[in-house]
Amino acid sequence: MTVPQPDTRTDQRKAEDERIAEEPHRPPPNIPAGTAVKPVEEHFRKTRRRPVALLGIVENGVVRPLDPDVALPERSRVIIVASDLN
Repeated sequence: MTVPQPDTRTDQRKAEDERIAEEPHRPPPNIPAGTAVKPVEEHFRKTRRRPVALLGIVENGVVRPLDPDVALPERSRVIIVASDLN
């Protein structure tokens, strides 16, 4: 049995947690009839994008890809690797 701990979250964090809890649940994945049983992660995996390495340059604090034909999807996750921090 776990021992109750005092709630040390800030009021802002509590409000954020309540907002997240009130969001509607995601619908179940659209699985065709007769599909073999597998973990939910397997159904969502096909929507994942593969990582891509791009060259870019920083201008006024904004990273811009060097290739003008590159268009990243909105809200893409990126990792920035710099040669130095000067």
